[in-house]
This record gives sequence, C-alpha cells and structure tokens, in this order.
Amino acid sequence: MIKRRKTRQLSVGAVKIGGNSPVSIQSMTKVETSNVKAIVSEIKELEVSGCEIIRVAVKTIKDAEALKNIKRKINIPLVADIHFDYRLALKAIEGGADKIRLNPGNIRGRDEVTRVVKAAKKAKIPIRIGVNSGSTSGDFVKSAISYIKLFEDLNFHDIIISLKASDVAKTVEAYRKISKLCDYPLHLGVTASGPYKYGIVKSSIGIGSLLLDGIGDTIRVSLTADPVEEVAAAKRILSSLSLRKFGPEIISCPTCGRCQVDLVKIVNAVEHEARSAKYDARKHPLTVAIMGCEVNGPGEAREADIGIAFGKGCGMLFKKGKFAKKVSAKDAITELLQLLNTMR
Repeated sequence: MIKRRKTRQLSVGAVKIGGNSPVSIQSMTKVETSNVKAIVSEIKELEVSGCEIIRVAVKTIKDAEALKNIKRKINIPLVADIHFDYRLALKAIEGGADKIRLNPGNIRGRDEVTRVVKAAKKAKIPIRIGVNSGSTSGDFVKSAISYIKLFEDLNFHDIIISLKASDVAKTVEAYRKISKLCDYPLHLGVTASGPYKYGIVKSSIGIGSLLLDGIGDTIRVSLTADPVEEVAAAKRILSSLSLRKFGPEIISCPTCGRCQVDLVKIVNAVEHEARSAKYDARKHPLTVAIMGCEVNGPGEAREADIGIAFGKGCGMLFKKGKFAKKVSAKDAITELLQLLNTMR
C-alpha cells in the first residue's frame, strides 16, 4: 500500500487536488487556443478518454479572449498556460480560467506577480508554479522555493508546484527535494519526454517512481503524440500502482514455447472489449488473468477474480479462485467477457 504525502487540498474547478483526493489526470491541447471550434473538439475527445483537467496555451490576447467561449462548451476545468506577459494571466482570469500556470523563468517581477495573485485571489482560483529546467538556470528547486516565497509574502497559498526536466533522474530528484520543503500539491511529469515509444518509458519511470514514494497529486504524461495517448498512459500508470482503477486489470504471461494457443489474440480481444464492460471499476476493481500454460497459469488464474489457464486448444476457467468450467480456445473470449459482465 502506497502511503501518500500529506498535502494541502485545493480546487481546480470541480476537481479537488491534494489532501485525500485521487491523483488526477491532466493533458494539454495541441491546437491554437483562439481556434475555438478546433480546440473544443479536441477537449471533448479528451473528456471522453478520461482527461480531468485540460491546459491550453495562451500566447496572445486573442487566445485569452477565447477562454470564455471555450469554457462554456466543455465540462472539465480549464487551465491557462502563461509565459512572458503577465497581462495574459489577468485576461485569462477575467475569461474564467480555473487555474493559471506561471513560469518563474519568464514572469518574475514582483509587481507583475502581485497583480496576478490579486486577480487570482479575487477569482478564488489556484496558481501552478511550473518550473521547467529549460526555462531556468542553476538549481531549479531553489528557483521554485524563491518564487513560492514571493507568493507567500503576498499571503497566497493556493499553489500547485511542478518541477519538470526531460532527464528522468533530475526530475525525480527535484520532486523528492521539494516534497520535503513544503506541503503544496505537486503536479508530476517528465517534460519533453519525446515520441510515444520513448516518452512512455521515461514518463512511466519518472512519474511511477515518485508515486511509489507517495509523491504526486496530479499528473500529465507529456508525449509528442495525440494527447489522448497521454491520458491513456496516465490511466495505465495509476492503475498499475493501484492508485486508481479505470477498468479490469489484465494479467497475462509473455508466452513462450509452452503456449499452445494464440494468447496474444485472446488477450488483445479481451482487453479491447473489457474496457467498455458496463461496470464501475472504482466499486469493482477486478483482475482478469489470461495465462498460456500450466507453469504459472493455474495459480495466477485462481488468484484473480476471473482467470483462465490454457493447455492445448482449451483452458480451465476460474471465478474467485474456484474452477468454473473447461472452455475451448475459440470460445475463450466470449466466455471471459460473459463472466466479466456477471461481476459488475
């Protein structure tokens, strides 16, 4: 059982961050924010995929002015990502942003920060202090602490912190340091992690290491890929650590020369169909074991909520540790899904 770091709790729209709240999933849009039709379409797709907080780039006044219209058409909290010009933050808050992200690497003037903090206080929204190693020089933990002190001097504590680098070890080290220095909620991520096949590994190692330490209140998997893939990856990370459940957990063997069925085909089919099974995974966090041979198969199958251990062309189906029936390989997918749907 992971013992999570105790943090302050605050709200981003209707989503609670920190405290005892579940680790939430964020992503960021890829299209220009002023293109309302395109960005709403992208956000709607992310909503369906399970994204809980969405961040948009606010580069111009036109982008900031679009937020009010975007917000009316979406169902998840909207975060404005601000760089270089504090006036964009003021306009974004005016437009109804649920959170502002500021970067101490390019908005650092006390007067500028004071004006943003005053507006955020009035709107009752939090600010993420988002430090990226590429935007600051030297120790970016010290940079974050110095910036946080400026907010605290202004009696503002609705703060979320992120300390991202493209280097996994550097990212993990920074978050571990900051977690001992304050109790603000932490937004986890490995920035600029690269294309999907590389980024998914770097993000899983970095984010997963910190979550295992109990560090982290909200996450974004940053990929040079469709943002829907970011959300899917985040869900898999959280599920693998049993921090949240979004569907059945499938346990399956890698197959070897002992396997005498097309296990890859069976697992892929069950995984695809099980994600749309009509049950609440939070209330019924089921495990499904699909095993290819007699070595570990029967044991894993018995330990799962639903399990099947294959032999030659057929398998033994188990439910809650008890043998249910013998099924042929060709009927295995149907039998597994039928059993799954009886356990919702």
